[in-house]
This record gives sequence, structure tokens and C-alpha cells, in this order.
Amino acid sequence: MALAMEQAAHAAAMGDVPVGCVLVHDGQVIASGANLRERAKDPTAHAELIAIRAAAVRFRSSRLLETTLYVTLEPCAMCAGALVLARVPRVVYGCDDPKAGAVRSLFTIGQDPRLNHRFEVTHGVLGTECSQQLSAFFERIRARRRNPA
Repeated sequence: MALAMEQAAHAAAMGDVPVGCVLVHDGQVIASGANLRERAKDPTAHAELIAIRAAAVRFRSSRLLETTLYVTLEPCAMCAGALVLARVPRVVYGCDDPKAGAVRSLFTIGQDPRLNHRFEVTHGVLGTECSQQLSAFFERIRARRRNPA
């Protein structure tokens, strides 16, 4: 999760919401992603999708079997759906997303028995630190709005 937090810091440095992700296979990081929505002007440029795409290219497969995805913020519905389609077996995330979280908070997409794939979910790993990273980013934005230089 510490590596995912580094990716999140990279996103924040570029002006994007600090969400970071790494995808691991056999104990090795095979792909990573930082949120690039604002920078890329692309609503699908979430950290998870960037990492999934990179791993699929590396594996030359749309199925990312025997992998674990680590992400700082609970995946949204789009990302949870991509995780199902990519057949990622395990997702570990830092903090819950009460407004858009789709693996525990609002929906349980990764556990839905109606889907043809389900994934194991572990939540709260470095959750306080991940939450603080997000809170600090938004506080800086609010402070800039209150006191434009």
C-alpha cells in the first residue's frame, strides 16, 4: 500500500486527486497507476484502470489471474466492473469512499453472485494514512480558494 500511496502523491503533485494503485503478481509490482482524470481530461483515467491496462499489455491478456490490486481509495463502480472483467482475484484498499465506493460502501460489485467473477476484498490497509492524504489535498485546494495569491 505504501507504493500505491507514492503513486497517489504523484497524482497530487500533478494537480489530480491523490489516488494511487499498484498491481502485484508473484510478489512483484507489474503495473502501477496514478489518478490522471484532470490532467488527461479523461473521466476514465482512474488509477486502477491505468494499472489494469498496463498489466494487460504486459501479460498480453485481458485476464489478470493470480494478481492483487492495491489502491488507496475504495474503487468506484467503473473500476470495480473493470476488476471483475479483468478477473483480478484480490483487491486491497486503504480508505472507504462513502460517496462512490462500489466494493463495500455503496455496492459490493466484487462479491455479487450474479456476476461471473468475484474478488476477495481487504479494506482499511493504511486506511488512516490514505484518508489523511486525500484530506490534506482537498484542504490545500480549499485554502487556495479562500486565499488566492
